[in-house]
Amino acid sequence: MKITLLGTGTSQGVPVIGCGCEVCRSLDYRDKRLRTSVHLAVGAQSLIIDTGPDFRQQMLREDIRRLDAVIFTHSHKDHTAGLDDVRAYNFLQKMDMPVYGHAYVLQQLTSEYAYAFGPHRYPGIPQLKLHAITDEPFVVGDTTITPLPVMHLNMPVYGFRVKDFSYITDANAVSDMALDRLRGTRVLVLNALQREKHVSHFNLEEALMMAARIGAEKTYLTHISHKMGLHKEVEKELPAGVALAYDGLSFTL
Repeated sequence: MKITLLGTGTSQGVPVIGCGCEVCRSLDYRDKRLRTSVHLAVGAQSLIIDTGPDFRQQMLREDIRRLDAVIFTHSHKDHTAGLDDVRAYNFLQKMDMPVYGHAYVLQQLTSEYAYAFGPHRYPGIPQLKLHAITDEPFVVGDTTITPLPVMHLNMPVYGFRVKDFSYITDANAVSDMALDRLRGTRVLVLNALQREKHVSHFNLEEALMMAARIGAEKTYLTHISHKMGLHKEVEKELPAGVALAYDGLSFTL
C-alpha cells in the first residue's frame, strides 16, 4: 500500500495575503501547504480521503489518473469543496464515483451539490453514487476500511484505518473505540493545528501526548496552520518517531 499526503495544511490561521510572515516568505517547499487530504493506493485500488478546495491541483501534481472512491471524514467545506472535480474521472472511467461518508455528511453534500442530484441533470455534472457508513468497518472493492470515531469539539468526525495505516484529522478527542482500533497501527497521521490551545483541534502538545498514547512506529502531524511556525524549526523539537508531514510526502507499507 502506498500512501501520499496530498495536503497537510488548513484554512485555520491562514494570514491575509501579503502579511509577510516567516512561513509565507519561506522558500522551503515543506512550508507550502494545501488543504488536508490523502491518497491511498491499495493494490490496484485508488482511494481519496477528503476532497478539499485544492483537490484538482493535488491530483494533477501527483499525476493520479484513476480514482475508485472518495471517503469523507466530515462535512466541513475545507474537506468537501473539491468534490465537483471528480467529473474528470467520471468522463475518463465511464462510471459514477462511489462516495462514502456518514449520513449527515451525505446529506450536506446533496445540499451543497444539489445540481448533481436534481431531476434535471445537466450534461457534464459530477456523477456520484452515495454510500452511508457507520462506526462499523466497511469494504470498498477489496479493501476493508475501519472508521475511527473522534470529536471535533461537538462534531463527530471519522478517522480511518486501512491495514497498518491510520489517519485522523480535525479532532481534539479520540474515542475509546478508536483507541482500541488503533492498537498495533504502524503509521499514524494525526492533526496538530498550532502551538496554542485550540477549541476544536489538537495543538502540538496534545497531539504529541496522543501520539505517545497510541504508540505507532511513526507519527506524522498534519492539518498544520501558519501559527505552528517553520517546518525546519518545529522538526527540531519533535521526539523520535514523530515528524511534521508535508505536501507530497509518500511512503509504502
